[in-house]
This record gives sequence, structure tokens and C-alpha cells, in this order.
Amino acid sequence: MFTTVTIFLLLSAWNVECANTFPLDEVQSVAVRGTLLCGKVPMVDVHLKLYDVDRIDPDDLMATGFTDENGDFYIEGHEIEMTNIDPVLKIYHKCNDEGLPCDRKWKIGIPDKYITHNNRTPQFIMDLGVMNAEVEIDGETRDCFH
Repeated sequence: MFTTVTIFLLLSAWNVECANTFPLDEVQSVAVRGTLLCGKVPMVDVHLKLYDVDRIDPDDLMATGFTDENGDFYIEGHEIEMTNIDPVLKIYHKCNDEGLPCDRKWKIGIPDKYITHNNRTPQFIMDLGVMNAEVEIDGETRDCFH
């Protein structure tokens, strides 16, 4: 005899198995590159995270990375969604931090035209160019637990 718990477990297992195979879902990918400076100094080992921002369920982390010794970065990721992904690059840094706790957090939205559909490998790259992290971006926050 099936109990409620057994039925729940069976449905949960089916849901996990079928979650990425819903007929209307498609793989979508995005890539971003750029260079981060603090004034004229390259920012080394700055933490980067590429997310698909969701409205109802938790945001999907698509990729994580760091800037190199020249402050350069390239990050790409993919997600399977029914509707367009909403990619956001989060940058965590300490430029001009003056001893304040935690890191400065920038959130940069990636326009839809840089989304590649039906391919895990991005066909377009959003090039942010050279960014001077001394500036304060509107909506900038602080993050201690990234």
C-alpha cells in the first residue's frame, strides 16, 4: 500500500529526472569579458559570479571566476530555461574600500542580444572593456558572504 510519503518521494524523483527535459526548455548561454582596474592598477583575483536571475525560485549560479594578473577576465555559463535567461554579472571587489567591512558588490545586467539559444557555448561575448572600479555604481551594495 502506497503511503503519502511514498507517493511524494516517487513524484519528487520523477520531477528531478524530468526537470531538465521539459519540452519547452532550451539551453541558453552567455559570456562576458573585460578588464578591471583600481585607478591605473590591475585588480588581481577579483571574484566574479555569473547568475541567471529568477523571479520566483532562487537565482541560478551559471559560473564563477577571478580576474588574472592583468585584471582581465572571461566568464561564460549556461542554463536551461523555458523563457529567456536574465544574466547578471556580479563583481566583488575592494577598490577604494578604505577599511570598510565586506566587499563592494556590483551587479551588471547583460542585454538579451548577448544570449545564445540552443547552445552551451556562447556565440556572442559582452565586452565590458576596461572598467575603473574607483567609480561608485548606482545600486552598489556590500557583500560579506559571497
